[in-house]
Amino acid sequence: MRLFRQLLVVFAVLLTLLGVLMIFAYDVVKLEWVVFMEVQESYGVQELPLPVPAQSIPVEGPAYVPGAGSPTNPVSADEASLARGAQLYGIHCQLCHGEAGQGNGTIAAFLVQKKPANLTEALVQDKDDGAIFLTISNGLEFMPALNGHLTVRERWDVVNYVRTLRAAEGE
Repeated sequence: MRLFRQLLVVFAVLLTLLGVLMIFAYDVVKLEWVVFMEVQESYGVQELPLPVPAQSIPVEGPAYVPGAGSPTNPVSADEASLARGAQLYGIHCQLCHGEAGQGNGTIAAFLVQKKPANLTEALVQDKDDGAIFLTISNGLEFMPALNGHLTVRERWDVVNYVRTLRAAEGE
């Protein structure tokens, strides 16, 4: 009989602990935990992103010399470059600028303050390759800088692909 009472007490304690655990597990009682994403510095939607640290150089070396004008395109617009550029454009640019580069990507409707540029217009297409490269590298107004995501070669491939968008519009 004594053993039965001890087992009953142990089971009662275990059931109580299980019940308390279930209350917390099913969010009956919610606890606020510190989330480090809330503590770090950040910027809001369509706020200007933080600039690249001063005196920093990309891993693959400097892409251009500041103050020396826009760089010249060292990558020929061959099939391989255009294929890589199209793939990278689809990953990094198409959401805003659209499949044909007309500024009508899937999230363009949500960009209220500043709409994405139409890459097929003369305003963009009349720029030299170096100016487009610098825009891709450093960003422009609300467009984020892609120098942290794309290597120098990849950015030149995207420039070569953007050049084909004018021809695609005229067809």
